[in-house]
Amino acid sequence: MILQQEFEQAVADSKTLPQRPDNLTLLKIYALFKQASSGNVEGEQPAMTDFVARAKWDAWNNLKDLPADDAKQQYIDLITDLKG
Repeated sequence: MILQQEFEQAVADSKTLPQRPDNLTLLKIYALFKQASSGNVEGEQPAMTDFVARAKWDAWNNLKDLPADDAKQQYIDLITDLKG
């Protein structure tokens, strides 16, 4: 239960970071959040012409089979690092 509360706090903290993370870090944040909250990616990989959707899908798919609790902890750690 404590992990879930820390995760929820990290999600809230992610909206008030002192600096906007670079695009690769944003993709990592997105992928960890999705893996922690939804599990493995579902659906077909977006077309190459849809760059943003494809990048998000690929980042999330790279975390396939990562347990939700591990994804939550990695998300918490990443946001904590970004907060400074």
